[in-house]
Amino acid sequence: MGVFVWTAMQIRVDDLAGPEIRALLEEHLRHMHEVSPPQSVHALDIAKLRRPDVTFWTAWSPGELLGCGALRELSPRHGEVKSMRTVAAHRGRGVAAALLEHLITKARRRSYERLSLETGSQPAFAPARRLYQRFGFLGCAPFGDYVEDPNSVFMTLRLPAA
Repeated sequence: MGVFVWTAMQIRVDDLAGPEIRALLEEHLRHMHEVSPPQSVHALDIAKLRRPDVTFWTAWSPGELLGCGALRELSPRHGEVKSMRTVAAHRGRGVAAALLEHLITKARRRSYERLSLETGSQPAFAPARRLYQRFGFLGCAPFGDYVEDPNSVFMTLRLPAA
């Protein structure tokens, strides 16, 4: 199956107030708790996604939520990818790749030198790890407030100066 090309996808900053995004984030948190031990769940809830150091985007195709992703500022030169999630009906169709490309572009515009992320080490997270590797993310040591965890994979992407 080939990647679906979204000709009408719109990615926009989201205030997290809509019922569609609330449902997707609830599903995201529920799934994280199903596949990871509680101490290894690092997904942010809606309140934490509204903090001033986080910018949250959603992807839409006319009237339909496709997915979401966020960028958290760890420092003026280091950002973190958070809350990447694609609506189940649209997985494997390029939504996550479009969102990740958007986040990387925003990170470059913010003059970040590095963009990092934490994802799971379990098989359920293999598609996400492949996506990140495809965009050039490499394994790294824990960053920010993270600590070594056998259930976590830490990855980073160096962003050369423009």
